[in-house]
Amino acid sequence: MATAPALDFNRRRDWKAAFRAMRLLIADPNDTAQVFKIMQALNAGVTARNYNRLLQTAEGGRIAYARVELVDTFMDPNFLRRFAPGTVGAAYRAFLEKTGFSAAGLKEVGEQVHGAVFLEHPYAWFGRRERDIHDIWHVLTGYQADDPLGELCLVAFSYAQTRGLGWGFIAAMGALKNLREPHGRLVARAVWEGYTHGKQAAWLHGEDIETLFAEPLDAARARLNIAEPVHYRRLKQMDTAPSALTATASV
Repeated sequence: MATAPALDFNRRRDWKAAFRAMRLLIADPNDTAQVFKIMQALNAGVTARNYNRLLQTAEGGRIAYARVELVDTFMDPNFLRRFAPGTVGAAYRAFLEKTGFSAAGLKEVGEQVHGAVFLEHPYAWFGRRERDIHDIWHVLTGYQADDPLGELCLVAFSYAQTRGLGWGFIAAMGALKNLREPHGRLVARAVWEGYTHGKQAAWLHGEDIETLFAEPLDAARARLNIAEPVHYRRLKQMDTAPSALTATASV
């Protein structure tokens, strides 16, 4: 009989594995499994720390107690249909329709790395929650998921929000890689802007998803102090195509 893998959220960082996965990601930016491997190698202790931070927020205790599996919620078309035009939920619904992405797609890629064993542990649940809200952050920040620069900027934003070194590693390597490309300094500036916006914004992990989805998108951005991505949009208007590394939403 197979047994579940041991939980080890305090393991040491594995830089060798991180660089090996990064080389593969650079060779094939669509190989999203390498992103999960980088997180596994470098984000030691992050899930536990952020779960405990969740418990200190106003709604965190209730959210943690309910322990909703968001991938199941997001795959329910009846759930997504209930949100009125102009809301965060409607914007997320449009995002899925436009990109063809899904929470189930991220789950599938994650299981290729971590295994398909479902762990009944608070830290494991929080890790799944972080995976499943990635695309919501695309909607809230305005960083598009269907272009490499948008992904890279959201990676930097995610590093500021989570303090997960894996996110920071991908953001730094992507920015450095683009310095050799046309408009490379502008790309680096956009990535840095993503980081500063993530640092200035409210801590998004503490948001109740159903309540957030019912809120008007512009009002939610204002309440959460999510600034306009000025440098990112400027580059998009220039119609540049930086070869930035992609991240977990490219599924």
